[in-house]
Order: sequence, then structure tokens, then C-alpha cells
Amino acid sequence: MPEIPLPGRVSRRAVLLGGAAALGATALGGSALANRDRIAGAMADSAVRNGVVLTGDVHRHWAAEIKRTHDDPESRAVGTEFITTSVTSGGDGNDDGNGDVLKENPHVKFYANRRGYVRTKFTEAELRADYRVLPYVSKKDAPAETAKSFVVEDGNPVLNPT
Repeated sequence: MPEIPLPGRVSRRAVLLGGAAALGATALGGSALANRDRIAGAMADSAVRNGVVLTGDVHRHWAAEIKRTHDDPESRAVGTEFITTSVTSGGDGNDDGNGDVLKENPHVKFYANRRGYVRTKFTEAELRADYRVLPYVSKKDAPAETAKSFVVEDGNPVLNPT
């Protein structure tokens, strides 16, 4: 099945599109899949204890573990990726949990199609990421709430839900 890279992501995300797998890739241009492998390899082969990629506006929230080898879901995690939507683009969003994509991608730990942002806190011991969402952006005064939180412990580049 041919791979179709999608911009804005380092972690692998496979989605079946008419028989082809669309995979999350980097926005670095050129061969996105090779670039993704080089980034993951650099994380794995360096003294970096917890590689973290913060990116967004793909109009969705995603949280994923970056695997050493993108086409081997059993390979070790070398980093984490936090992708955020924007606060207002794309309208209100909806409650689609994208369950089929999550089932096919066990390294992807979270998805939300609501507008919002990611709040992060870095300490020597951990990174905490809170996915903040709004139920609507089409009118004023939407209350923000935390849809999901993760902790990444120092030296262990995996997503731990809290």
C-alpha cells in the first residue's frame, strides 16, 4: 500500500484513503518520510532523554509517541508529540473521537476535534500537557475544560495519561 505523507506531524498516523495509507509526516518538505526517520533516529541516537515535538494547527488535537522506526509500531518510543488545534479555526468542531484511526495506531493516545490549546508545564522531573477544549467558538464566553492530560517522566519518552 503506497504511503501518502500528511504535513505537520512527526509521529506515524495511518489512515486508509481509497486503499492508500496516509501517514502523518513532517512539514520539512522533500521526502517527509525520510525526514521523519532522521528526526526519530536523532532522538534515539543522542543524549536526549525525552525528545518532545510541539506542533499545531492541523485543526485537531493529537498526542502520540514517536517510534524509532515509523513502520514498526513495536519499536521503542524515542519521543512524544503534542499537536494542538487553534482556538477558532474550523468552527466549533464536534465529538468525533476518530476511533477507527486510534485502533489502527496504538502509539496515538489522544484525538479530539474540538477547538482549544495545549497547556504545558516543564519541570526537571516531568512534562505535563493538558489538552484544553472549548465546546463552541461560534459564540462568546465558551468555558474551557481539560479533555485529557498526559505526563512524560524524565528519561521515559512515553505518554502517561493522568
